[in-house]
Amino acid sequence: MSRHRPSRLLAACLLAPAVLVAVPATAQARPAHDHASPNAAQTFTAEQVQAEVDPGEAKALGAEHAEAHARARLGLRAVGEYPQSTRTARLKELTDTQARINAGFDASAFGAFKEYFPSPDFAAHVAMLPTGKVLLFSFERIETNPQKEPAPTDTIGAENAGRAFVWDPAKGTGADAFKKVTPPTVVMPDGLNIARPAPFFCAGHSFLPNGMLGVFGGNLGGNGGSGAKLSLVFDPWTETWAQNQDMATGRWYPSVVTGADGRQLIMSGQSELGWGTPTPIVERFPALSRPVPYAKTDVPRNQPVERFKADAPFTRDYPHLFSLRDGQVYAFGRQAAEQWVFDPVAETRSDLPARPDGTMRNYGSAVPLPGGWEGPNSALILGGDHDDPGTYRFSDGKWTADRARAFGRTQDDTLILPDGTLFTVNGAYDIRDYGNGAYNPNADLKYRQVELRDAEGKWQLGPVQRLPRGYHSNAVVMPDGRIMVTGDELQQLANNPDITSDRNGTIEIYEPAYLHKGPRPALDQVPQQALGYDSRFTVTTSTPDQVQRAVLLSPTTATHAVNTSQRHLELRIKARAGNTLTLQAPPSAAAAVPGWYMLFLLDANGVPSTAQWVQLAPDALRSATALK
Repeated sequence: MSRHRPSRLLAACLLAPAVLVAVPATAQARPAHDHASPNAAQTFTAEQVQAEVDPGEAKALGAEHAEAHARARLGLRAVGEYPQSTRTARLKELTDTQARINAGFDASAFGAFKEYFPSPDFAAHVAMLPTGKVLLFSFERIETNPQKEPAPTDTIGAENAGRAFVWDPAKGTGADAFKKVTPPTVVMPDGLNIARPAPFFCAGHSFLPNGMLGVFGGNLGGNGGSGAKLSLVFDPWTETWAQNQDMATGRWYPSVVTGADGRQLIMSGQSELGWGTPTPIVERFPALSRPVPYAKTDVPRNQPVERFKADAPFTRDYPHLFSLRDGQVYAFGRQAAEQWVFDPVAETRSDLPARPDGTMRNYGSAVPLPGGWEGPNSALILGGDHDDPGTYRFSDGKWTADRARAFGRTQDDTLILPDGTLFTVNGAYDIRDYGNGAYNPNADLKYRQVELRDAEGKWQLGPVQRLPRGYHSNAVVMPDGRIMVTGDELQQLANNPDITSDRNGTIEIYEPAYLHKGPRPALDQVPQQALGYDSRFTVTTSTPDQVQRAVLLSPTTATHAVNTSQRHLELRIKARAGNTLTLQAPPSAAAAVPGWYMLFLLDANGVPSTAQWVQLAPDALRSATALK
């Protein structure tokens, strides 16, 4: 049925014209049952109003009167069936309980949540950019009631659109710290021929060696989730998007990983035919006929994505993909039997042993475990099953049960910290289910509690975050060692202090325990040209006596609990001379895939410096002019 069917507002207006007065284009209509602050401005763009105008109303009443009705409908939908008073009360209760619970946690042992502020985006997708800024992207909402689906998954046309913002932490937390970076305008093959910002939500992504983010797939719209063929690149240096040639198949919920050769492998996802049609096709970007981009100025644009010889017959979406120290890409599927390893050079697939739990694990996290200076050679699979708190380690071709966490959770995000420990934040009972049924925002509040894994592999519960965050939750490690936590549009909508504003997302900042253990070491200068593998290079520090370790930590990009870019490497300290340290780079691209990394210096207690950015590149491609 058409969304523009004759409305109750029109019927009331035709019966009693004086009830609804025509509102000038500059005015705001507010429904009588809106519980927002009387001073909260409710504004809609001209495009939003025109998209809402009912042609029948415009013909019967005239354009101005029809626009007044359109604004009224937008206002009613902005409040929906979920009152502002409930949102305000929920946020207050969560704020109060967080403060009360966290008062019992020593920050020097467990860390602390410190900041909570609004954001203009839900951040279903995040990327820690090598500029120190954070890319947030998702979709234009079609619903503000957290008991309904806000994403236009089953919608075609103009409403099925993407949006993106860059947050600059150096500018603080206000509205001016966020810059809108709208994706390219596209016409999707949905039969409507309507241009809109590319609907790239529910895509997959990883970093290219020049620090740019490759984004593949997205939402075509309709049929329960249909895959888009989109291939995009975000350039962090100019903060602009570029579009490449379409993939061979649509992908909704794909995974992407960057290999030792600097090229990206793209796997899985529902095809353009809709839910229930997972694609086995694997694709590669850039194609072998094109060079891998290493320079900041080398923007892939209108480049092809090519077919990889081996297939990946995943039946569930968003597998975990990691390039480990042998240069092979390990693919850990959600189904216990769907575990494979891919050779990027030979373009072959080999079987791995089935995961020993024998069950299907929903969206849960995974990390490539730190492996010293040689790079990671094992991975830990966590979460994805609310009944199983166990964690499962894959190493040396076999699975072993690792130490369990306190309870099972799905939708969790687990990060490697600069000191090599692990941090789990976010989680829920299941998809859109926080423990009290689907689309009920009242959560089992245990999922707010973080978990910490020490160097010996032991887990312990820590403080609680403000919001319980499940589906589409995200977190990244920032260059100053803090953790940015965001995502989950339903919880953000359910706890919004002003749903009529244009800042319907939220960000929370967690300070790990290492930031409460004394002064940081200082990292003053790093090389301004790319580092060659196994090469020696110097850095300067004004606190040389504090420095015990040097670490590379890759920036991460994540969605749906999948984070393929994580990597932690120890750097060998080869010499000390006054304020100068001589470090040795990772031995090969297999140990550390080419690209940009955060370099931290750490003291004996694991307290990190603020990171500086460095780039790893093969010797043949390094030069100060080409890469910096």
